[in-house]
Amino acid sequence: MKRSLERLTLLGPGLGYLTVLMVVPLALVLSYTIFQRGRFGGLVYEPTTENFLRAVDPLYLDVLVTSVEIAGVTTVLALLLGFPTAYVIARLPGKWKTIALVGLVLPFWTNFLIRTYAWIVLLSPAGMINDALTGWGLIDEPLQLLYTKPAIVAGLLYAYLPLMVLPLFAALEKQDDQLLEAAANLGARPAKAFLTVTLPLTLPAVITGCVFVFVPSIGNFVVPELLGGGQTAMVGNLIRDQFLKARDWPFGATLALILVAMLMLLLMLQAWSARRLTGDKNA
Repeated sequence: MKRSLERLTLLGPGLGYLTVLMVVPLALVLSYTIFQRGRFGGLVYEPTTENFLRAVDPLYLDVLVTSVEIAGVTTVLALLLGFPTAYVIARLPGKWKTIALVGLVLPFWTNFLIRTYAWIVLLSPAGMINDALTGWGLIDEPLQLLYTKPAIVAGLLYAYLPLMVLPLFAALEKQDDQLLEAAANLGARPAKAFLTVTLPLTLPAVITGCVFVFVPSIGNFVVPELLGGGQTAMVGNLIRDQFLKARDWPFGATLALILVAMLMLLLMLQAWSARRLTGDKNA
């Protein structure tokens, strides 16, 4: 009894935090999905399944597909850029490794909104990129870089690239260099050693980094609004508009619940795959 009380005391703050800030809000969202929208907003406490039927309308499914597409492209680019970055940082001397890691996380010390507005300065027709290309004679007139899908991908990639690099760095730093030496002694070339030694050992970190980038990217609504100019709607923008503009809380809650369910499934698959790759017999 005493031991149980001690455990409850230690778990109490964490459980209370999760209950207040996750369980209760999620329960409210779940309860909103079965009610109807009032004539002037709010809720009408009459059960209905209309919200879920609307959610599978081709119009909203297209927004979901677009969100998955943009988040997926962002994740793939983050992996292609993040893996070599983490590899190089992991092999730097101690002093330079610390400097590189500080430089990597330094943008997080700046407000996310300010960093997003900085991309507007870079990508606008009168921005630095177009000015440089025009000055070098590579283009005759400014390119339309802003308010496009690539602009959204660039903004998301810049925002979440460190979330890919950090888990990869942690895995690569722990890797035993003697394994690569052994592979070389057995006749494996660097590319073969990478594919047969480095990549399998870092695969759990790769999956973790992909989840860390994909999950916030698919739900982001600030970057699509500012860099996409509202022309490319993502599911985060759709949910926000239902709550703040259309004042359709039941439908907004339904969309939010579907998104949360998708992300929870993704996290469960990530945890299962990580256990399988690490050889956990309980997986």
